[in-house]
Amino acid sequence: MSSQSREAKAERIRHLLETEGDAVKTNTRGFNQGRYDSVSKLDSYEDLRARAREIKEDAIDRLPELLDELEATVEANGGTVYIADDAADANRYVREVCRDEEADRLVKSKSMTSEEIEVNEFLEADGVDVVETDLGEWVLQVADEAPSHIVAPAIHKSREGIAELFNETFAPEEELETAEELTMFAREQLLEAIKGADVGMTGANFITADTGTLALVTSEGNARKSAVVPDTHVAVAGVEKVVPSVEDLQPFVELIGRSGTGQDITSYISLLTPPVESPTVDFDDADTPLADGETDRDFHLVLIDNGRMAMREDEELRETLYCIRCSACSNVCANFQSVGGHAFGGETYSGGIATGWEAGIEGLDTAAEFNDLCTGCSRCVDACPVNIDIPWINTVVRDRINRGTDHEFDWLVDGLTPDAEEGVDRQKRFFGNFSTMATVGSALAPLSNWVASTDLSRRLMEKTLGVDARRDLPSFERETFVDWFESRGPRVSATEADREAVVYPDVYTNHVQVDRGKAAVRALEALGVHVRVPDVPSSGRAPLSQGMLATAEEKAHALYGALAEHVDAERDIVVVEPSDLAMFDREYEKFLAPKSQERLSAASYEVMEYLYGLLENGGDPAALCVPGADDPGVAYHSHCQQRTLGLEGYTEAVLDRLGYDVVTSDVECCGMAGSFGYKSEYYELSMDVGSELEAQFSTAETRERRVVASGTSCLEQLDSMLARPSQHPVELVAPER
Repeated sequence: MSSQSREAKAERIRHLLETEGDAVKTNTRGFNQGRYDSVSKLDSYEDLRARAREIKEDAIDRLPELLDELEATVEANGGTVYIADDAADANRYVREVCRDEEADRLVKSKSMTSEEIEVNEFLEADGVDVVETDLGEWVLQVADEAPSHIVAPAIHKSREGIAELFNETFAPEEELETAEELTMFAREQLLEAIKGADVGMTGANFITADTGTLALVTSEGNARKSAVVPDTHVAVAGVEKVVPSVEDLQPFVELIGRSGTGQDITSYISLLTPPVESPTVDFDDADTPLADGETDRDFHLVLIDNGRMAMREDEELRETLYCIRCSACSNVCANFQSVGGHAFGGETYSGGIATGWEAGIEGLDTAAEFNDLCTGCSRCVDACPVNIDIPWINTVVRDRINRGTDHEFDWLVDGLTPDAEEGVDRQKRFFGNFSTMATVGSALAPLSNWVASTDLSRRLMEKTLGVDARRDLPSFERETFVDWFESRGPRVSATEADREAVVYPDVYTNHVQVDRGKAAVRALEALGVHVRVPDVPSSGRAPLSQGMLATAEEKAHALYGALAEHVDAERDIVVVEPSDLAMFDREYEKFLAPKSQERLSAASYEVMEYLYGLLENGGDPAALCVPGADDPGVAYHSHCQQRTLGLEGYTEAVLDRLGYDVVTSDVECCGMAGSFGYKSEYYELSMDVGSELEAQFSTAETRERRVVASGTSCLEQLDSMLARPSQHPVELVAPER
């Protein structure tokens, strides 16, 4: 990416932060909190997720068979099934239905699949008046804008903005202002449109192969009206929406509302087995009883491939087809909360799962436009009701994008980036090979730190590598953590220790934040642990974050090879940086043999988790550093991946056990996200995400407290935002040297 392209992207993000950010943030965070509240009431939540995942896996596995069954079922019911190869094929079929019906107007309920094929534009070009009947979609149709969210398409619109739009467009006798006035006005307009419609179109959240039943999950009643008021109903849906049976709908009905908008159940769950037998309504004949109306209806189910069957055969993209379009991955994502789907989205789909959809349906070029907004924090995995590994899909697509690029300044990083990749963007190669940079930086420190901080270096790095000049760069230590321990040696012998632990020297702990490594050693030794700090390779987190999968896998195997002897010897692996522990626990499943990954994961602990275990098993709290009488207390922020691993509570428990007064931030992301916050195109977004954490640690209750954070990126972001320094919690509790 050129410096001009980066600036164009940065300008686009700045614009969205200013114009749409507040509305998107308020609404997505509301949905996300609603999900937390609603899910907490479910004792069987994880069982439901597992069952939903199982059903989708089975359905996609047997998809050709289920499509045949569904076609036979619908035709036996009196309907017609058409399986369209692509968007153009689907649109041609729908156009023929409208021509056969001599339709002047078609009304639609909300359907992302219809957005995908752009059916509105196609039919309007053929003279059909297409009217969206979902309130949000209709607002966007009036405004001539694209949706910014899978479930709430107009989430970026404020009430004031909608009022201004309606008043300017429709010039009502009295200006509209309140939400009730806007809703009632829209209801009247749309009711008239539905009454005069010749064809109704819906999507389908799920379709059952055994009965041909469509499940429509909505917050408004417009979908039912669109389906049954006109005498011709066209349903468009991707082939992946088919599930085997009506009984299979149960877990999805329980999960989809909770996951998307935080509702225990959505306002309308419509199960239609068309063509329905209810009589059609003749609004021009008010004297004829409804029961005497015609019941002759036409139903057309248009099932769309458009790349899905190829995705089904793609081992890495296949999981995308399990998606139930709930939007949980959007609502939980800190970057999406700030800019919405107009930045974090492609031609149709938005949010974390959008990369898979857009890569499979539109191609890598479209996915490349927003793929880097996924920082791999993994919060979306825990939010997804069908347990899709969304960050992995994003990483795989990023790898494929990388392999299709070629850049003119690769020579700038070739000599310093001994990776296994070809054709990767120089910015990504730079960040993906940070372990090499750190090794060189430490070897040449302090000269390397001085050179990197000069104005000339910063301008050159910003222009060629996109490293934002407003960010402070890491300061490398001449004596690495490994060197320090080698010269110092252990202070607790293996013979007198109850436990033996290997402190894993991640790149930052080894080369930059060496003090936290030293503190980890002192804390463990204070509780009687024999410590080792081996010179081992990096975990591969840096190249993984840049989509450099071959390099990440190479490093994973090298690190496991180096740690295997310690695992064999039943030594515990203690990890200071949560993102590296997350690699062992999650991503290494993709790189290592199952038994190898399981052994490493089972033997590895986050450092504060490990201290908690030592204290619970008889360790003396007095051996650690306890607060003094005048201690101002602690303001604590946990790392994203520490939370997804369920480990943040251990730090709080240790600090509480030692007597610290702790205020824990409920902000879920600091915004730095490793290298993401260094990139010039994302600087403003990173700081916007971090602003809430800054505000929480600047209140009357927190501004005098010592700031501690568990992750490298969190510490860097806090240091950039706050006047007082931050530290890792292990530095707080470790005894003095």
